[in-house]
Amino acid sequence: MTQPRTAAANYIGRFAPSPTGLLHFGSLLAALASYLDARSRQGRWLVRMEDLDPPREVPGAADQILKTLEAFGFEWDGPVWYQSQRLEHYHQVLQQLIDSGAAYGCDCSRSQILMRNSRIYDGYCRHRQPIESDLPLAIRLCVDDETIAFTDAIQGPQRQQLATEVGDFVIRRRDGLFAYQLAVVVDDAAQGVNQVVRGYDLLDSTARQIHLQRRLELPTPGYAHIPILVNDQGQKLSKQTYASAIDAANPGPSLFQALLLLGQQPPPSLRQAQAHEILTWGCEHWQLRQIPRQPHLPESLLETEHR
Repeated sequence: MTQPRTAAANYIGRFAPSPTGLLHFGSLLAALASYLDARSRQGRWLVRMEDLDPPREVPGAADQILKTLEAFGFEWDGPVWYQSQRLEHYHQVLQQLIDSGAAYGCDCSRSQILMRNSRIYDGYCRHRQPIESDLPLAIRLCVDDETIAFTDAIQGPQRQQLATEVGDFVIRRRDGLFAYQLAVVVDDAAQGVNQVVRGYDLLDSTARQIHLQRRLELPTPGYAHIPILVNDQGQKLSKQTYASAIDAANPGPSLFQALLLLGQQPPPSLRQAQAHEILTWGCEHWQLRQIPRQPHLPESLLETEHR
């Protein structure tokens, strides 16, 4: 089980967007929840740019995301970290895992895995593929029969049996790019992050990250997964589903509505308030337990002017 939520003086949280487009309302929910949870407990709040996938990144998006956060009144502690500048750290950890026998090369394609009638990766390459092969290889982390159990501060008790529900998972892709699971674990530990507030869509990844933390003998943060916004087709509101960018010129109404969606019940008098007033109220009145527990919130809850 993960440890109880950390005392306020030691709290370190973070917001880690990907620069694949401009900040949209779904991202604002995650930024606001992580920010208020940290600031309401006199904690530190970090910003980390997850720019590990160049083909999907939009030029200039990283700078625009930071400018939008500033326009909405968010203030972060310390410099912004860019994962693209930390590749050597990921290489070192990857080699450590390979040398210890905890990770191995895999040249299986998705179609080959499906042809073997495997719902999850079946460990086919664990004992057959040498790491020095000239073929392009993914690197997978070995999992065992361990059941990962933790208590999410919003979603409650969680359990996942990695061997039967996930299988050996990728930590470096065949194209040489590092996987999210590896980078997020390495960077959370390096930055001392001990509380992670993020979207429900990442809840399923948490057991994998805890498994990797244990492999590397790293601390496990506390986790809290907020519901995510979905469109009429049930798809996550994201850049890939053409979610509209939020209005940085008029942040107050969006912040007010985000508080409502997060179950915080701001007074109507704040509806037209300035961003700093809304954030101040949020820090003083923040209650994580009031966040809705359901995984999804329909986009139709957004007022028309903020869509």
